[in-house]
Order: sequence, then C-alpha cells, then structure tokens
Amino acid sequence: MLRIENLSKSYGNKLAVDGLSLHIRPGEIYGFIGHNGAGKTTAIKAACGILRFDAGQIWIDGHPVREEPLECKRRTAYLPDNPDLYEFLSGIKYLNFIADVFGMSQAQRKERIPALSADFELTQDLAQPISTYSHGMKQKLAVIGALMHQPRLLVMDEPFTGLDPRASFTLKQKMRALCDAGGAVFFSTHVLEVAEKLCDKVAIIRRGRLVVEGSMDQVKGDESLEEVFLELEADHA
Repeated sequence: MLRIENLSKSYGNKLAVDGLSLHIRPGEIYGFIGHNGAGKTTAIKAACGILRFDAGQIWIDGHPVREEPLECKRRTAYLPDNPDLYEFLSGIKYLNFIADVFGMSQAQRKERIPALSADFELTQDLAQPISTYSHGMKQKLAVIGALMHQPRLLVMDEPFTGLDPRASFTLKQKMRALCDAGGAVFFSTHVLEVAEKLCDKVAIIRRGRLVVEGSMDQVKGDESLEEVFLELEADHA
C-alpha cells in the first residue's frame, strides 16, 4: 500500500532523511517512532506528495508519487500534527469543500458526513464557524475530513494530540476498520503505549536513518516498546 525505497531529503546542509526504506502492506497499522527532529514529518510529507525529495522513490497502492501525484492523492488521506483549517467556514461547509476536492457525490456526502460527525460527537457544532471551535473540535473535524472519501491509505502525524479519550477510541476503531477493509494506516506518535497496543508493525528512526523495523513482537521482544526505544537511544548517544 505504501512503499518507500531509499528516500533522502536535505534542507541545505542538513540531511533530514537518509536512505529510508519502508514497506506498508494492506491490512497493516504501521507506527513510525522517533524523537523530535528525527525525520518523521519529513518522510510523511514526502510520502503524501507534499514535499519534494532529493533521492529515492515512493509508491502508493502501486502508483509512483512523483509520476502520478493526483492518482496517489485520490487514494490517500493526510492528517498533519496541527491541521490548518479554513476558520471562516462553518464545519459543514469545510466538510463539503473537502468532499468537492475528492469529487464525492451528494449521495456519498449524505451518508458519510452525518455518520462520521455522529461518531465523533460533532454533529451539533457543524453549523458553527470553525473559529469558535476548541483545539480538540478542530482535530475531530480534520479527522472526519480525512476519513470521508474512504482512503486506501491513511497517513497521520501525531493524530491523537488534542483528542479526548472517547474520540481517540473512535479513531482507533476507524483505523482498524480501514485496515480490515484492505487499506493501511501509517502514523507517527510519541505515545509509545498507544503504538504498542495498536500497531501491527513499527519502525524507529533516528537522525533520518532507520534504526529498527518489524512486527511489534519482533521489535520489542519481551520488553515494552518504551524500553526498547530508550535502549536504542542510549546505544546511539
């Protein structure tokens, strides 16, 4: 579903991502772990076609990101760590704008917008301007916008930031349902306990390079993911 081969990206003289290769298959929830500045967001933005990269290749559902950017974006939903929303719009107008972008029919909108809004307990607030929303409400709206067109690949950067426990639980259910339907999820998080319970596979990145990758059981063995991460950080210090 997502294949990254030898990805490299520099900012001036700083190498942010260095020869990164990852394979995320249909049905997998894949966690991407690393400290601040490790290169997670750079790799995620490159995978979504938002950021140009210097070397390597990326495919989404078999389509190359460089050569077929629109086809890749049709199959993908991207949720950044701090979504920028059009705050002068109401919630419902924003969702209809996103639906326009992805060419959703009226029938699809009438089915999915009410259902997702109810799931994330945002129905009563959709008529209000986004400028009046709390941070958590904005995050819920961004999640609904990401899920609406039923993407094959869901890519998220720190998706649980700002969500209350009920909304976090609902998002986890949606992630698993997407994978059960043949899609895949690729997300970064600093909450290692969540990653350990939720992910099928995990990759740990440090200074732009892949340190370890594999199934959750392979990576953590008899330890916790937090213990493995801290041990790897100490070894590379």
